[in-house]
Amino acid sequence: MRKDTKARDFDRKVKLAIMCRDSVDGWPCCVWCGAAAPSDESPVWSNAHYIARSQGGLGIEENGLTLCPICHRSYDQTTARKEMRDYFRGYLREQYEDWSEEALVYRKG
Repeated sequence: MRKDTKARDFDRKVKLAIMCRDSVDGWPCCVWCGAAAPSDESPVWSNAHYIARSQGGLGIEENGLTLCPICHRSYDQTTARKEMRDYFRGYLREQYEDWSEEALVYRKG
């Protein structure tokens, strides 16, 4: 696997950290609509990249969001992306004191 591809993937540890962060009363929930995941046994919902992998978005906790399949599809494939991205930016800034979009992109090094 290429170095940049690996850097943009969420590994299991990161997926679990995102799921934990985006939980309500210990239960993983979609950050956008608030729907609860159907199970807490594993990351049953995919983690969405705030900055898309195709744009160099890293597979790190600060670039991940728990989204239900419907909201993930909306974020990736509809005109709702701008509104959702604005909300997610604020959400992630609340979670991480030094959060910055520049730190979320893969850089050759």
